[in-house]
Formats: sequence, C-alpha cells, structure tokens
Amino acid sequence: MPHALDVITIGEAMAMFVATKTGELSAVDHFIKRVAGAELNVATGLARLGLKVGWVSRVGNDSFGQFVLDTLKNEGIETAGVTLDGRYPTGFQLKSKVTDGTDPIVEYFRKGSAASHLSVEDFNPIWFTAARHLHLSGVAAALSASSYALLDHAAGAMKAAGKTISFDPNLRPVLWKSEAEMVEKLNHLAFQADWVLPGVKEGQILTGEKTPEGIADFYLNRGVKAVILKTGADGAWFKTADGEQGAVAAVRVENVVDTVGAGDGFAVGVVSALLEGKTLQQAITRGNIIGSLAIQVQGDSEGLPTRKQLGE
Repeated sequence: MPHALDVITIGEAMAMFVATKTGELSAVDHFIKRVAGAELNVATGLARLGLKVGWVSRVGNDSFGQFVLDTLKNEGIETAGVTLDGRYPTGFQLKSKVTDGTDPIVEYFRKGSAASHLSVEDFNPIWFTAARHLHLSGVAAALSASSYALLDHAAGAMKAAGKTISFDPNLRPVLWKSEAEMVEKLNHLAFQADWVLPGVKEGQILTGEKTPEGIADFYLNRGVKAVILKTGADGAWFKTADGEQGAVAAVRVENVVDTVGAGDGFAVGVVSALLEGKTLQQAITRGNIIGSLAIQVQGDSEGLPTRKQLGE
C-alpha cells in the first residue's frame, strides 16, 4: 500500500523527440529524448514543489515505457497506479524546434497506445480516496471511451468522498469524433470539479459564451466553486461562487523559447497554492509565474521549478 498522497492525476505519457535544429521535422537528423504528457507535466511540477503526487496510467513493456517509469522515479512521483501493459506500445511524438516564440509543430504516434486502454479497472478506491485532491485534464478524457469512463468514475468517487477536484479542459479536438461530443463529455467532467481552468478560447467553445464572465457563470451555475480563465498575454481572470472576481497580470517574458507546457505550469501553480491554503489571487499569481518559467526553456516540463527556484 503506497503512502497517502496530496494529488492524484490520470493521463498518458509519451516519449518525445525534440529537434535540435529549426526547420521541417522531415529534415532534422538529431533529436533529444524527453517525456511528454499534459497530466505528467502537472504531476512533475507538483512533485518538484514538494507535494506527494501519484500518476495513474498504462505504459507498454518496451524501452519507451521504461523511460517513462525511470523519469517518474527520478521526479519522486508515486508509480503504484501505473500498469506495465505488454499488449500495447508506449506512444511517442516528434516536436520541432522554434526560436521565434511561435508554437512548435508536434506529430503524435499514439493511436492504440497502452494508455488509450486505461479503464475503470485502473481505479484503486483505497488509493484514490486516501488522496487529498484529483487533477484531471481533457487530454486523458479524449484518449478512448474507456479512459473517459475512468476519469468520470474517479471524479464521482472523489467528489463523494469530499475531496477537491481541478479540471483543465486542455482541448484536443482532433482526438474527438466531433466537437459536440467533446463539449458534452468535457463539460460533464467540469461540472464535477471545484476549480475549472480553461483558456478563454476553450471556454468559448465549451460554453458558447463570449465573455470571461459568461464563461465563468456557465460553470458556477452548475456547482463549480471557482473558474480561472487563462487570458494569454493579459494573464488570468477569475470568478468564484461567492461572487469574488478579478484579474491577475501576466509575467512578462522577453524570450519565449517553447510555448508547450505553459498551461500545465499554470495549473501547477494554482493547484499547489490552493492546496496550501493560499488565496485565489495568490494561487493565480503563482500560476502565472510558473507558466512564464515553463516557456523560457525547451521542453514540456524542463522549466518547472523546485520550491527553492520558485523563491517563495
């Protein structure tokens, strides 16, 4: 029996090959191997801040799967919820290098991966409900019907046990059969969360509302306690069920190296601070700081700070 955790999250990790030079991926000869995965990024960031974190997934019994497990161990992330699945492979991706602050090109090779076979069977009720908090993302929800069922089951169980839940929509439209299905399924998960963290454009797609307040009210009227909207270069805007609202300015970055992982870094800051009892304003400030650090280095999680590096 693993020790009780602060946070559990569920998702897919892939081996990631990052180009060492700019240009078309087809012309790149050399790559750096890293790990990638939205939920794993969040788990990594929380673990570096000293929280006890468990990550639930499936990886193939292959070199990529072992690479993921070794990375988890090095980061101090609990692996009791990870299944080594010999039937299916670990996914991987190729990522371009950019130097102008634009989003890199990412090509995924994940169809039929071990993680896409996550299911309710991967839910350990004793382990989950002993944790304080559950963080979910729309990426894992999109992997397969069985993976979605696991997230829905976990959210229901944690909510019934009185635990807190955060949800980052992290939209991946190409992984869904239709936008309508994506909206319905992700909103069902969001309605079970205490804290919902969409980007403004994501919120507009999911709610049909145009303004930050309209997006927030859509979720607050359905039982969510706080909605934190990422507003890009402006920072973030929030509204709570108690009617508190406000904006928190972004941290200005002169040299944007890699935009991937910024939202995950933001989630790390917000979730960690709220679990420490800080105010929503303080939590969003930390989220903005960590998000800004994430985009100043190449790699999805390389810029996520330790507690000492955060300097709080």
